[in-house]
Amino acid sequence: MTTAQGARARARREVTAAIKDEARRRLAAEGTGKLSLRAVARELGMVSSAVYRYFPSRDDLLTALIIDAYDSIGECAERARDDTAADAGPVARWVAVCMAVRGWALAHPHEYALIYGSPVPGYAAPRTTVPPASRVGVVLIGFIRDAHRGPGLVGLGLPAELRPEGERLAADLAPDLPPEAAVALVAAWAQLFGLVSFELFGQFNRLVEDRETFFGHAATGLAHSVGLR
Repeated sequence: MTTAQGARARARREVTAAIKDEARRRLAAEGTGKLSLRAVARELGMVSSAVYRYFPSRDDLLTALIIDAYDSIGECAERARDDTAADAGPVARWVAVCMAVRGWALAHPHEYALIYGSPVPGYAAPRTTVPPASRVGVVLIGFIRDAHRGPGLVGLGLPAELRPEGERLAADLAPDLPPEAAVALVAAWAQLFGLVSFELFGQFNRLVEDRETFFGHAATGLAHSVGLR
């Protein structure tokens, strides 16, 4: 790459980052419904046609913000997994990741709302968002897989009428895990983000006061629900 090419690439990265930063500020102030490329361009002092060279549509900009948010919370979960000693045990490592997810959400409420809040009217996320969206789930699956291969999963059961769905989930998510583990994992994953959303969106107001301790206890229960001990 020539010096000129390198300078152009660096300039493009900087402008792209500035557009996304301004878009995040507008999301925080006005929500997704009022996000527009023209408004972002105006705030940055750019002509709208210049912004369209970086993001051809509002949906392209939203997709970039969504991928960034999923990657950010995924990196947070992976860092918590890697920073917690393996000999701490699977439950402690699971809880550490859950606490990290909660911490990220509290620090980035508007980005959390973008990916786990109400759907954006008129927007359909492309498949490019799927791998980033899976990162937290992959970390949690890893704990269950390690336990299944090692000491085993404890206390899991599955009603006969739910077994076909469990087999389908296992085939889609982790073919090396039993159907009952796949069902328990999906339920725990939904409950994890339900707990975070309840806290972030105010449903715990005037109800739960010591929310960190409450969340840690609930996360431990989720670890037990997927068979970790």
